[in-house]
Amino acid sequence: MRHSPGSLSGLEPMGGLPVMRSLLAACLVLSLAGCVAPREAEPASTVTAAPQVDTSGRVDARPGQVTGTPASPGVHALGLGGARDGLLYVPKSLRPDQPAPLMLVLHGSRGNAGQMLQALQALADSEGLLMLIPDSRGLTWDDKMGKHGEDLRFIDRALAHVFSRHLVARERISVAGFSAGGSYALALGILNGDLFSRVLAFSPGFVHADEPRGMPFIFVAHGDKDQVLSVEGSGRRIVAELRSAGFQVHYHEFSGGHSIPKDVVQAAVQWLREAPPAVSGP
Repeated sequence: MRHSPGSLSGLEPMGGLPVMRSLLAACLVLSLAGCVAPREAEPASTVTAAPQVDTSGRVDARPGQVTGTPASPGVHALGLGGARDGLLYVPKSLRPDQPAPLMLVLHGSRGNAGQMLQALQALADSEGLLMLIPDSRGLTWDDKMGKHGEDLRFIDRALAHVFSRHLVARERISVAGFSAGGSYALALGILNGDLFSRVLAFSPGFVHADEPRGMPFIFVAHGDKDQVLSVEGSGRRIVAELRSAGFQVHYHEFSGGHSIPKDVVQAAVQWLREAPPAVSGP
């Protein structure tokens, strides 16, 4: 059964650890770990080392030389992931001979790329930007579990795929997401501020970013009647912690629930036009 972006319910409200700051970088950690009862240690001969979990969240793909044929205007399947794949949207206003802005868009829990295209296509058309919308490998992004695995690797592949076919403006690469995807967009943006200069989080639930890289500009929108992720426990709290950590955040609170209304999309468009163009980070 398909759902519209406004009907998705992904993440439950999450508690978390306070924001940790250092002289070098702001570190946001909201813990997702549950409580586990202690137990006696097993004999050394039977203990198996736990698998290493990637918490870096680093994206390797970068814009470079274009070696493939640019995709024509319209909607294209990525062709990288089988049943769970994703979309690339190329607006008609895009000029293949000029560097284009690119937005990576992440859907909500149990969502898909088509839903996010429907919600944000007007933004892509008005700003003339490429919109890359991958599907999560499972029902939600693995960042919800505090780790970066198959989803991060697929996103990296998808970005490399687009960079090889389109001339992308390095200073105008952004990441956006809704609900669980909004939380993941915040994490990826903060962990990769040297790639993503802007982050747009629609109704996010938490932030998990252990080692920030750069200081991207951030837009957060949240409905004051959100019954999935409360505005008080999610949107307002996240914004306060981000600002406390030194990030420049534009907060747009609207009258509504867990959704992306058209007027919120317009607010995001206006913010994108006004946000400083320079890439954050080294």
